[in-house]
Amino acid sequence: MARIPAPVAAVRTAVRRGLSDLPAGALVLVACSGGADSLALAAAARFTHDRVGLVTVDHGLQEGSDRRARSVAAWARDAGFDPVRVRTVTVAGLPGGPEAAARTARYSALEAVAAELGAAAVLLGHTRDDQAETVLLALARGAGPRGLAGMPQRRGVFRRPLLDVSRSDTRKACAALGLAPWEDPHNTDPAYARSRVRGSALPTLVAELGPAVVDNLARTAALVAADNAALDELADAALEQARSVAGLSVPALAGMLAAIRGRVLHRWARELGAPGGALAYPHVAALDALVTGWRGQGPVFLPAGIAVTRRGSDLVRVVPAHIK
Repeated sequence: MARIPAPVAAVRTAVRRGLSDLPAGALVLVACSGGADSLALAAAARFTHDRVGLVTVDHGLQEGSDRRARSVAAWARDAGFDPVRVRTVTVAGLPGGPEAAARTARYSALEAVAAELGAAAVLLGHTRDDQAETVLLALARGAGPRGLAGMPQRRGVFRRPLLDVSRSDTRKACAALGLAPWEDPHNTDPAYARSRVRGSALPTLVAELGPAVVDNLARTAALVAADNAALDELADAALEQARSVAGLSVPALAGMLAAIRGRVLHRWARELGAPGGALAYPHVAALDALVTGWRGQGPVFLPAGIAVTRRGSDLVRVVPAHIK
């Protein structure tokens, strides 16, 4: 019996582990661009699970992207994936830069297909190298613990079974299986921050500090994610304890550890309607100042036109027209 190449085994083992809780017959979809990571993921999912479909998203951002999407779909059908779907999305007009807008459009399309087909999971091909890049970008942007936790293994219908697998192994797995990955030119375009991290910043760190940098950054994400989960659970309970008839009790908030209070205020702001993508550290810090640095200052303005002020011993939402 021929020995399975180690990179192929590594990818298959990761996918098998990532799907171990799903019952036989549950539909799993693979989000596949045709790149090495998602192609290796797709092949492993097809090998390890009994019911696997595939979705490829055409962002319309490159000439010939429609042909590439059709090519990926044709490969998937020939390889036995069922169902196979191609989704074309419109990126223009979505908030954020090009990367963020494309990501928003892509995830929305994948969620829609999963709902339409009743899929139990959508698999994404992010690797350990992607996780390291995400942590490095978060550090550079001054992100808090949530950003440093990187990409979660699971969120909603999405799963990332390859976060413990190297990008090198996905490429080697493709070579061993005779798969020809598509090379996305955006991955080497210096106009994108992630491309600069991938092509220059992270390789420089590896050259100066050693190859363990990638593993260590990814491990940092896992450790911070575990801490976040514990703090979030404490914050959920603290938020309920801080509620008052008017809003949130200032004395209750003042008695919390800063890490818990920040999370409570962030959750409350989201409850009030502040969109998560726009709610940033300065907003939460300004809310915190109403508790810990009260000097009679005026209201705090949050995204979506939300205003919060301090009245007596409470933080309360106010209608901007009524602010005096």
